[in-house]
Amino acid sequence: MTDGSIYTPYEERRGNESIVYFTQDLSADGLLALYRRVNGCIDGKVAIKLHTGEKHGPNIIPRSWVEELIRTELPDATIIETNTYYGGDRDTTEKHLETLKVNGWTFCPVDITDAEGTADLPVTGGKWFDHMSVGKNMLNYDAMVTLTHFKGHTMGGFGGSNKNIGIGCADGKIGKRMIHAGDSEDPSLAWSVDMEELMERISESTKATIDYFGRKVCYINVMRNISVSCDCEGVLAEKVVTPNIGILASTDILAVDQACVDLIYALNEKDGSAMRERIESRHGHRQLSYMEELGMGNRRYVLLNENGDRIKPADAVKDVVPFVEDPMTALLRRKAQEAMQ
Repeated sequence: MTDGSIYTPYEERRGNESIVYFTQDLSADGLLALYRRVNGCIDGKVAIKLHTGEKHGPNIIPRSWVEELIRTELPDATIIETNTYYGGDRDTTEKHLETLKVNGWTFCPVDITDAEGTADLPVTGGKWFDHMSVGKNMLNYDAMVTLTHFKGHTMGGFGGSNKNIGIGCADGKIGKRMIHAGDSEDPSLAWSVDMEELMERISESTKATIDYFGRKVCYINVMRNISVSCDCEGVLAEKVVTPNIGILASTDILAVDQACVDLIYALNEKDGSAMRERIESRHGHRQLSYMEELGMGNRRYVLLNENGDRIKPADAVKDVVPFVEDPMTALLRRKAQEAMQ
């Protein structure tokens, strides 16, 4: 299915099944438990690919969770980021470093990997690229933990591990332009790529990075504070209306992103409609079908809960409750929006 507006039910998928682990425990303990399920190949110099967010972003993965993960499991790891393609508080290294301080990412090293230049990685089997430009410093690492806040995305429909790597590891000025503008330097075409083509370009970019790391990469998706907006919108992100669900982890990038989308589709109409509309209107399902075409993983999976029992997406979301924004967070978000306006 190449039409990215159409959801493919599980029973219509073919191929092998990968393992995806799930917990409803949205806490540092829950994150640690799932990391320990998928960390078997993580060794050497470790990069944690994380979206650290725009200033005061209300929906990013809590810093305390990441700090606990690093303290207990990855004491020598480094968070990696790249500068942004869009203008704002992270489009230059100087501004990006200041934003990291504002958001509290000061408890471990953060490597803005394109601060000192770029490197090209091959894209095998792609139709848009034969290489992707990434931050040069990424090649200094032996393994990568992909720690992703799963949410919507203005152009991609949803942001899972694929978007976190495909956009987040491409360097700010060359790689991201290759994805969003078809490598055109015409400012009027800066955001001209969308729909299926965008999903395919993101996936090819991701493939370049995960092929580089080989088996030494794992994927954790946190389904919490699921706005239809990306964390790159910061305090201007649309208000969250989707319930918190849990954390998923796998060594298969396609399986973990597909499982997250399946959980969204397992929600009742009221709880899931906003995210489903965002994914379908942007043709985001093409991320998944194209990753399958590129041989990046399996769309079928075994979903295991904390006890090791096989469950279905409907089981994972049966106890969700409506999202309620913390009053202090709501106040800070309103003040920040008023200040920006």
